[in-house]
Amino acid sequence: MNETAAPIIDVVIPVYNATELTKRCIDSVVTYLGSSIRTVHIQDDASGAETRAMLDNLSYPQLHIYHAPENQGYGKSVNEAVARSNADWVLVLNSDIEVLDNFLPLLCGALAADSKLAVISPMENDSQETQASRYVRQPGGYISTYRFRGYAFLIRRAVFQTMGGFDAQFGRGYYEDTDLGRRLDQQGWRMGVHPDAAIRHETGASFGRGKAYRELVQRNRSLYLSRYPLARQNVLAVSGDATWAGLSSRIADSMEQVMRQGGRLHWLTPSPLPQLSCLQMRNGKASFKTIVKLMLRGWSREDKRITAVWILPGVPAGLRILLALFVQMYRLEMREWQAD
Repeated sequence: MNETAAPIIDVVIPVYNATELTKRCIDSVVTYLGSSIRTVHIQDDASGAETRAMLDNLSYPQLHIYHAPENQGYGKSVNEAVARSNADWVLVLNSDIEVLDNFLPLLCGALAADSKLAVISPMENDSQETQASRYVRQPGGYISTYRFRGYAFLIRRAVFQTMGGFDAQFGRGYYEDTDLGRRLDQQGWRMGVHPDAAIRHETGASFGRGKAYRELVQRNRSLYLSRYPLARQNVLAVSGDATWAGLSSRIADSMEQVMRQGGRLHWLTPSPLPQLSCLQMRNGKASFKTIVKLMLRGWSREDKRITAVWILPGVPAGLRILLALFVQMYRLEMREWQAD
């Protein structure tokens, strides 16, 4: 890529049925992103006749439509479409995405500002828009994440290719994006979400949420966690008055490591924290009700259960006793941090 020239951007949209949403997605891409992109690669993953006919009747000159002879799933479809591109950066969109405006300048600005940022996503719906001010902004305005989600993302094509793209072992889909995120992090790349860029996402349009979906998700979750067992970490950290910026480096680094490995951090404080480091950091009020709720969560899914309790400086004696009881009851790991 010529660093002095604007990057060439192609769009990849893997398609499997959901005719109306797919057309809406393509129409919105051409309408809002047409001036910023070169080619839209439509990878039709052996959809039915209705979707195939709709695609063949589209007349946008930017479209390159490929009809796969058999269904091979999200990961392989994206890999094949990206392999047909020679763009600098590739924007991959689920077919149930609706583009609401031209968010590409924001995403491109983040990639240009941070040479180690491999992939950047717009915000999904309004999921965390109201909380965006609580997160530390990185160069280019993005928020760090350690959990890559593939609903919509702009990625450096050379990085995607070097990493081998999505792993075909995840089949039709789910967790292949999370797996790629772990591999990117292990290679020293960063991932982000830009809260000022938003899209609309209709989840489950292609596969629904029936038995087949649940079985696929369970199977792929097990595969993912077998590769990255530390992603099962769910640390409950309780502190007195503290802020992210005011933490000692050893506590902050340990928290960051949990999240880098795919785990989650639930940090309870007497009052809401003004800043959170990344999207995997959760913050709530340090109360009996909140602690009980967290301790009881996830008993239908092992990867959501609290696995360790960290007691940071400043925790009142009553909360310490309560936490110690839960640690003993559930046989959890407990770590007590001393003030520096």
